[in-house]
Amino acid sequence: MPRRTPPVNELVERAREGDSRAVARLISLVEDESPLLREVMAALSPYAGHAHIVGITGSPGVGKSTSTSALVAAYRATGKRVAVLAVDPSSPFSGGALLGDRVRMQDHALDKGVYIRSMASRGHLGGLSWSTPQALRVLDAAGFDVVFVETVGVGQSEVEIAGMADTTIILLAPGMGDGIQAAKAGILEVGDLYVVNKADRDGVQNVTRDLRHMLALAERAEGAWVPPILKTVASRNEGVDEVVTAIEDRLTWMRGNGVLDERRRSRARDEIEAIAMTALRTRFAHLHGDARLDVLAAKVAEGNTDPYSAADELIAAL
Repeated sequence: MPRRTPPVNELVERAREGDSRAVARLISLVEDESPLLREVMAALSPYAGHAHIVGITGSPGVGKSTSTSALVAAYRATGKRVAVLAVDPSSPFSGGALLGDRVRMQDHALDKGVYIRSMASRGHLGGLSWSTPQALRVLDAAGFDVVFVETVGVGQSEVEIAGMADTTIILLAPGMGDGIQAAKAGILEVGDLYVVNKADRDGVQNVTRDLRHMLALAERAEGAWVPPILKTVASRNEGVDEVVTAIEDRLTWMRGNGVLDERRRSRARDEIEAIAMTALRTRFAHLHGDARLDVLAAKVAEGNTDPYSAADELIAAL
């Protein structure tokens, strides 16, 4: 027998009271593209816009989950509510997240002030699920102070998370052959903080020196934020407090310079555009076999019109 979904307003109220099950149900509605999704987003809207969204990305093996877990503990020590959205690779069979609930974060499993959720990327090439922005809205409206988004860390995810987060942390580690190569590929343009994890290993000074040199070459406007380079050993909680301080310094700077509002407006623009494009694609998908499309196709095939004019006519008809 299918599970009954409580009324949306009830779920939202329970989520704001700290009910993790209600939060989970709301995110499930997002992931399942529920018919209730519009109602959910409308109910959440008045409460969103308060959480600091922090993206954490980097190549596989640099210690993203361990670092995220350490940061969660550090923020909880200050009394803040923290959520983690871990976007994992998808199973090719079930479409589900391969890494599940992140075993390395289970230290926080019994803490009611922490909510951890894995989401599958569902084959999205950028490494982030299309539903990630809506899931972030759920966590924001549920009253979490800080929401960490941990990406798969491959492909375009480093660049994509920068458009979705208020602050983006790029993790590197010595001994990773593609560490600085990845930086050359573009992450120097998107990072707000650079953290060299596993700093107890040989080669940490080389990574830090090379990274500092490359950041110095970047052109920055006067008064622009200069990303700090920090070193941690997350498995031993070394250097983690300094990262938290840098995250908070970044938040203060953004608020004081209007950057936070602009980032959030940009994120809202992207979200609106994505929803609109999805709706348009759905409508166009229904046109196959439609008489209007067949008539226009015949005109193009016979040379009576060009495909651009036909497309304009079709859009106007919709």
